[in-house]
Amino acid sequence: MKLNRDLRIIGGASLIGVLLAGAASAALATPKRDDEDTRLQQLEAQIQALQADNRRLHAESEAVRARADRLQGEVDALKQDQASQTAALNSEDRRVRTVEAKAPAPPSMIDAMLAGRPVFTSADGRFTLTLHAVMQLDSAAYFQGAAGPIATDLRRSGPALGASASNVDLAHARDLKDGTVFRRARVGIDGTAYGDWDYRLLLDFGGSGVENTGQLYETWIQYSGFRPLRLRVGAFPPSIGLEDSASTSGMPFIERSAIEDMARGFAAGDTRVAAQAYAFKDHWLVSGAVTGRTIGVINTGTAAAVPQSFGDQMGVVGRVAVSPFYGDDWMVHFGVHGSYVARPPNTAGAAADGSTPLSARALAFSSTQQLRVDGTKLINTGAIPARNGYTAGLEFAAQKGPFLLQSEYERLGVSRADVASHPSFGGWYVEGLWTLTGEPRVYNRATAAFDAPIPAHPFSWGDGAWGAFELGVRYADADLDYHEGLAGAPQPLTGIRGGDERNVSVDLNWFPNTVVKFMLDYEHVDIARLSPNAVVYQTPTGAQIGQTYDAIALRSQFAF
Repeated sequence: MKLNRDLRIIGGASLIGVLLAGAASAALATPKRDDEDTRLQQLEAQIQALQADNRRLHAESEAVRARADRLQGEVDALKQDQASQTAALNSEDRRVRTVEAKAPAPPSMIDAMLAGRPVFTSADGRFTLTLHAVMQLDSAAYFQGAAGPIATDLRRSGPALGASASNVDLAHARDLKDGTVFRRARVGIDGTAYGDWDYRLLLDFGGSGVENTGQLYETWIQYSGFRPLRLRVGAFPPSIGLEDSASTSGMPFIERSAIEDMARGFAAGDTRVAAQAYAFKDHWLVSGAVTGRTIGVINTGTAAAVPQSFGDQMGVVGRVAVSPFYGDDWMVHFGVHGSYVARPPNTAGAAADGSTPLSARALAFSSTQQLRVDGTKLINTGAIPARNGYTAGLEFAAQKGPFLLQSEYERLGVSRADVASHPSFGGWYVEGLWTLTGEPRVYNRATAAFDAPIPAHPFSWGDGAWGAFELGVRYADADLDYHEGLAGAPQPLTGIRGGDERNVSVDLNWFPNTVVKFMLDYEHVDIARLSPNAVVYQTPTGAQIGQTYDAIALRSQFAF
């Protein structure tokens, strides 16, 4: 720096002064010789030169000191100005904080649109409220053989739980309903309170075959402050499988496979009262829940509006899922899940002596065919007096870019209370999906399941963009037969003739954007079932009451 150079000049001048003093002393001590005058003149000339240099260096030193003083003044002025500005800013900040403290914060504001959904957020971000809605309108046509007389056309459905001759549907199985139904019509809210508490309240007015008068579908609270662990309690569907855990708005087929639908409804499923603990990271999920009854429809003033029982079911549900192999555009998923019902629901109450009859607690497996415009159940075990029951399942999925292969296997079992028997049932499905426009399905780490693809180019007529298209094919098998015996023969004492349903589904899905979806569905259904009871079903003993048919359906969906 220039200041350092000037200081070195000052030091040099001081050294010259010392040399001058030494030279003068040496001159005085020199003995007189012939050339003394000459040497004296030379020394005097040197002294004069050194004195001139000393004066010059001193002048430069004074100039440097003056410049240093001026620079120091400028630095002091800048510091003073900065201090003044800081003081002014601090004063303004205190004033603003005082005003904010005195003025109430706005209660909420529309802060963002998450996947087309309005999100209300408090000023500090610790409170959120999100509007939630799902509308699914299904239209379908069933292609069956023409219905014949009951005596000769033996296609049957039922029985429902607690079957009797009056509640076995003899007509619908022979003439499934063409038409429309709002499969799901849900409205509600969810969000966060105080940063760590999550909540949801969701009502559903949709149904199978006909719409409901109204149903409290989900209502729960969750504490998320122990991340990655979450604790949830209320009414909700606990996580029990790969297909079950995917969003209903993003399902690749118009309905879940029959076997998965039965497995999820055994101790988990919709409207189930439960307490659940679960944890997840990017590539694993662990979940466990204790479950009870399912909540009924909203009471409309009629005695039959809310189903009643004399004792609620008690069960447990668990799931472990991992995706240990993955890359930038591929992954492999594995999982195991299951449920156990330790105490089936008591539907009959106590006997006169106070004991509980063996038939009071019962379990059942049944399924509406994989299209719900008609709600007729064509495979059904009926009520099985039971001490307990279980489900166990395996999961597999492999994804590479826009391609997804997914499969699950289920085993369902019951420990009977009326006879020494432990019937079991099984089923599986395998499906392949291809997003024709290239977008991959989204792996949701919070559910360890695949949700709908996000269109890279949302539909816009003006821009020539068409959204995303997806093609899916699935084969599913659900077998509810156990020791069913031979055709034409009575059902064995320990046997169950629930039926075996094989289903081929082909779906073409169009996602114009993230909130609108259209699904075109083709179903080929093959049901084999022997009549369990000739009197109840009004058929010859052991007659074939199954059938084969096709169906086409269209779903129009708006969801956020």
